[in-house]
Amino acid sequence: MRPEDEPRVVEVSLAADTVFADAGVVLPPDDPREVLAHAERVLVACGPRGGPVVGLAATVTVGEDPHLEQLAVHPAHGRRGAGSALLEAVCAEAAASGHTRLTLTTFRDLPWNGPWYAARGFSVLPRAAWGPALEGVWNAEERAGIGVLPRVVMERRLSPTT
Repeated sequence: MRPEDEPRVVEVSLAADTVFADAGVVLPPDDPREVLAHAERVLVACGPRGGPVVGLAATVTVGEDPHLEQLAVHPAHGRRGAGSALLEAVCAEAAASGHTRLTLTTFRDLPWNGPWYAARGFSVLPRAAWGPALEGVWNAEERAGIGVLPRVVMERRLSPTT
């Protein structure tokens, strides 16, 4: 992400949140600038021929592992592969850096959350395997009020070819 992309990235993130509202999921207000401020890396997907940003993937380090903090695609550009491409780019970058897994938290049952990640190689990580760093993420999310539906921690094992 370039600094000049930030306004569009914020717009994409807010637009992506409307998918939850359209499904009847009421989430607490969110300021995407907070995610951008603490993200260690933000990858963006642009429209055809270098068009405007249509999606983003923000990562942080949790413990020693990369953690997908947010993956969002503007609803007008959804279901065209941007989210999958961003996810694969994050996994490839993490694997190239020597990491063996990518973690995330997500809603367990929403089709574009838990099941979508499961179809892309993620599995639910049992709480006993979280460790203190993921436990801290979980607790922070609970305090933020996003536990409005059942949530899970997921991981995808990475290899140099991921």
